Amino acid sequence: MVEGTEQRREKIREERPEGQSKATDEGPLNVEESVSPSFLSASEDFFDYLRVERGLAQNTLEAYRRDLKQYLQFLAQRQTRDLAAVDTSLVMQFLSSLRSRMLASRSISRKRSAIAMFHRFLQRERRVATNPTETLEAPKIRPALPKTLSIEEIDQLLGAPSPGEAAGVRDRAMLELMYASGLRVSELINLAMSDVNLEVGFVRCMGKGSKERIVPIGKASVQAVRDYLSFARPRLDKGKHPALLFLSNRGNLFSRNVFGKQIKDYARRAGLTKIVSPHTLRHSFATHLLDRGADLRSIQEMLGHASISTTQVYTHVSRSRLRDAYRKAHPRA
Repeated sequence: MVEGTEQRREKIREERPEGQSKATDEGPLNVEESVSPSFLSASEDFFDYLRVERGLAQNTLEAYRRDLKQYLQFLAQRQTRDLAAVDTSLVMQFLSSLRSRMLASRSISRKRSAIAMFHRFLQRERRVATNPTETLEAPKIRPALPKTLSIEEIDQLLGAPSPGEAAGVRDRAMLELMYASGLRVSELINLAMSDVNLEVGFVRCMGKGSKERIVPIGKASVQAVRDYLSFARPRLDKGKHPALLFLSNRGNLFSRNVFGKQIKDYARRAGLTKIVSPHTLRHSFATHLLDRGADLRSIQEMLGHASISTTQVYTHVSRSRLRDAYRKAHPRA
């Protein structure tokens, strides 16, 4: 085993509280007993590597964990118990089984990426001589255009929460801040009081890969957060999380799922027929900025995208809107 593995394990031992299991904070993979111990040990070291060295976000780790569990169970069903026995044919059979179940191409692509990363890790750590995923071609996925709301629909959505209730004032502040900054929902609900500077007008958040970024926010969101801090938060505060910005009705950390359901409820109240999710506000933030002349590089920084190619999908949205406007308005379109 190479020296890097020993160094990483030593670092993990130092970080892990006494009695905590290996792998990520969720513990072992908990797959069926038929899975080979060598696979389980390798997978636990793999997730330690992703967490400690790669610094992947918890949500990404959880998705890869589910993908790898499914893959290891497939190998167990094929009576494959040796790391070196996995070949390209077996990997292709697994991917084919996913396609036969009519899984979305994006889901299959993510699972393929997780498996490829796992086998690269095994080869780099000299647990196997070859990587069976090396010759696999990456599937070509046409990027789905982000679903966005118009400015008028955004106004309707932001006006849906009740201004006379603590929960309504909080929800209005969360919606305003999300649309003003383009934060991911996980970034929004984990904001600390110290992460928002209302005097200067910016929010600081920890994004994917534990990368910090600072995003400016406008007057409307600043006022909404001020209203929340002065009226709603004192009524929701139960003394459990003094540093947390947004509190649930019971004074706890907000749940991503609960917030997603609330947005859908507010969309119905506002009379919107589109399916609205927290990410819809993030997409709308980027698209509206681009429509009004913001440069792509600045939008990339505000969204926290590692690659400009991820942000470029919004240019397709703007072009699509231009085509629709042309076809509707031009007499000879």
